[in-house]
Parts: sequence; structure tokens; C-alpha cells
Amino acid sequence: MPSLEEELMFPSTPGKYKGQNRHFHRCFASTSTMFLWALFLIAITASYLCFQSFMDNNNSTSNRFFTGHHWEKQVINSAQIHQAHGMSVLVTGAAGFVGSHVSLALKKRGDGVVGLDNFNNYYDVSLKKARKNLLNENGIFIVEGDINESKLLLKLFDIAKFTHVMHLAAQAGVRYAMENPNSYIHSNIAGLVTLLEVSKNANPQPAIVWASSSSVYGLNEKVPFSESDRTDQPASLYAATKKAGEEITHTYNHIYGLSITGLRFFTVYGPWGRPDMAYFSFTRNILQGKPITIYRGKNRVDLARDFTYIDDVVKGCIGSLDTSGKSTGSGGKKWGPAPYRIFNLGNTSPVTVPMMVGMLEKHLKIKAKKNFVVMPGNGDVPFTHANISSARKEFGYKPNTDLQTGLKKFVRWYLSYYGYNQGKL
Repeated sequence: MPSLEEELMFPSTPGKYKGQNRHFHRCFASTSTMFLWALFLIAITASYLCFQSFMDNNNSTSNRFFTGHHWEKQVINSAQIHQAHGMSVLVTGAAGFVGSHVSLALKKRGDGVVGLDNFNNYYDVSLKKARKNLLNENGIFIVEGDINESKLLLKLFDIAKFTHVMHLAAQAGVRYAMENPNSYIHSNIAGLVTLLEVSKNANPQPAIVWASSSSVYGLNEKVPFSESDRTDQPASLYAATKKAGEEITHTYNHIYGLSITGLRFFTVYGPWGRPDMAYFSFTRNILQGKPITIYRGKNRVDLARDFTYIDDVVKGCIGSLDTSGKSTGSGGKKWGPAPYRIFNLGNTSPVTVPMMVGMLEKHLKIKAKKNFVVMPGNGDVPFTHANISSARKEFGYKPNTDLQTGLKKFVRWYLSYYGYNQGKL
């Protein structure tokens, strides 16, 4: 039987698819300005949800994915727990990069897993479908639907009685927010609230772990970034929606007793990754002989990122689920305080973008054609660097894959998946 890493590295047909004294971290600004900003965002969300609810009620196709005995049986079988003291987990964004890896890791150790994904076209849908096929081959059922479809979520919770939610569905990307800002409100704020509303009324309430982002540190200059640092200076709309998500989850924890853990991911990379990420698009362009654009900060300073390999992030996600504690409410009523935590999941070893390109050149055995450009005002930040001491203390988080090793694994997967003959490179 192939190992999980082998399953992740190669599709069945390579080249076919293209294109408790708990540790609390309440990282919220204490100024009145920040408080009013949060209330404003929540008010916008409430208005949007009213409109969304109206649209859902008038959408005749909103329940097309959850009708029939066969569909329910697939959900039940996929959610079934196969290990002692295991959990039953709803993974949103399961056909995404991190979601697919986390789902496979949970299933492999015997947890029940049901996936949810809307398969939007932000990037190549065929890659998402390929991940879905891989999950199906491993006994994980993926429901196709939007996180804002409350009727669908209610149906899933009614059938499966999830103990945990791994909420990874989101509109990603810093620069795309300038083209389609509404998609960020729809997914990152309204979708989060829809999920929290359903979760708070569930009986029993699930514990929730969700993906925030290192982008919330915004224009901070203090490094490494710690969870106690200020996060009220977002540099992009994407970062602002993730910051709003932290404010909103804190509210639901406080009022309804939901156990909530937020994870601030730092530049996750690896096999089955997102094509919009720099390392992925650089690889494609280098192989095709096209130039790559490398941004630089002020005074020609190289940008640096705390690149974190997917396997390390998965360990952090599962560690967060295992230590999440229990929610303390049911039916929307809170019976006592519940855990609320925020953790950085990074690698703690920032690498400059030119150095990363050099590693890709080594593994691809091709010299890149480079264009160096001053970074435009599009929401990107000059550097990221994670302090991971809190995650290490709470659940033993310890990244052990350096960028050189991780990129080698990624290149190996990329060449196989897209049908390149590595021997000719």
C-alpha cells in the first residue's frame, strides 16, 4: 500500500490534469478606533448575510447537492470514526491545497472526515478536481457547495454530528483583492459567520480550528511576529478580512461558548500547491522559458518570506485539533468559558525571494530569466517571520523541513503531475 507522501506526490495518471490554565492569545487592539472598526465590519457582514439569505431562499438550486438516501449514506460513511478517541471533522475548503493535505492526514490515522468545497475558478479548477479524486480514492467524500449555504451546513451537521470543524475555505491572495473585493467579503467574512451560526446552534457544538493568516501583522516592523503583536494595520483587504475574522470568532467564543483556535499561516508551499503562489508560477515560467518578475522593496531590498512546508503545517493543524478542548454551549446557549487561542504556524527561517529562485534553478537545472521590479502598492509586505514558541509549548509544533528540501519535493511533484520528463532537463 503506498504511503501518504507517495499518494500526495503523484496522481494516478500523471499529466492528465492541467491547469485548564489555557494559553490564550487575544491579539486585538485596545483603542476605541479599533473597536469601532470591528463593529463597522460586523455591521457590513450582517447586512451582507441578510442579502445572502434572501438569495438563498430564492435559489431553486441551493439544495441540489444534498438530496437522497445515497448522498446521506456517503456523508455518514465518510464521517465514521475508525480509531479509539477519534474525531469526526468537517473540513471546509477540502479540495484546496491545505485542506486536501489535512483531510488525508486525518483519514489516514482513523478520524472521520467530510469535505466541503465550492470549486470556484480563482485558479485552475482541474487541480481542485484532481485533489478531490485523490480524496475520494482514500474514502473521503467531498460535498460540492458554498460555505454560505446555511441549509446545506445544517443538513450536514444533522447527519454527521461533527465533533470538530477545520475551516480552511477562504478567498486567498493579496493582489486579487484589488480585482474582486466582494469575493473576500463573501468567503472570508460572510462565510465564516454562516459557519459559526450553524456551529453555535449545533448540539453538541463542535470545536473549531480555522485559518487566519500571517497577513494580519500588516505593516509591523518588529520581528519575529508574535501573537501578542498589534494587528490593526492591515496592508491589504485580504488581511483586513482575516483580522475581522479574528474579531468575529472572539465574539462567538465569548457569547456562545464555541471553542475556537485561529492559525496564522506563513507562506505555505509544497506538492499540490496553489498556482497563484510565486514558487509555483516561477516554476511554470522557468520551464516554459518565460521571464519571471521578482519584486524588491524600497532601496532595492529583497523581499523575504517565512516559507513553511505543507507537512509541517498539517502537523500544526492536527495538533490544534487534538488540543482544542470542548465547546461549552448547545443550541446557542453558553454554559461556561471555552478555549480561545491564536497560533503562528511558520518555519522561523525567512528566505529572500532571489534565494528561493536560486533553489528552483538548481532543482529544475534551468537558469531563470529574471526581471527585478520595485514592489507596487498592492498589499504585499516586505518580509514575514514567525515566532512559533506558543504553538511549540501548546502542542509540540516543530517544523523540520527547510526550503531547499521542500522545494525539491515540490519540483518532483510538479514535473510528474504536469508530464515533464525530468531526465531531459
